[in-house]
Amino acid sequence: MLLGILLTFHILVCIALICVVLLQRSEGGALGMGGGPTGLMTARGAGDLLTRTTWILAALFFVLSLTLTFLTGREKSASSVVDRIKIDNLAPSSLNRPPAAPAGTAPAAPTPDTAPGPLQAPTPTVRNPFTGQAEPAAPAQPKP
Repeated sequence: MLLGILLTFHILVCIALICVVLLQRSEGGALGMGGGPTGLMTARGAGDLLTRTTWILAALFFVLSLTLTFLTGREKSASSVVDRIKIDNLAPSSLNRPPAAPAGTAPAAPTPDTAPGPLQAPTPTVRNPFTGQAEPAAPAQPKP
């Protein structure tokens, strides 16, 4: 409930901050309004008002962002992925065990004194688009 209210207020502050920043002139005089040299709606007066409004909205934006981050972090802290892993019941001997073979096949038992052979890449095949049959690829010719 509180997060929803704060998030709605945060979105409204973001929209207001965007509007205030876009209203300012790049030369320093806000809105480019003419008029007398003093007063609220002169170029200098409007610039001061928009500058103050920008600072206030920016401060609200940062405070709301930090508040939402802390509140969301406290709410989600109990559901950490690391906390959900049950490692207390695992036996260390089961971690090094090879995966079980599918039913119906008898896996060859590796002996400790035999090392696995080098990996062999499969022979590439070329599919003929006209006949739809796969043919073995011709060996690469060495360049002179």
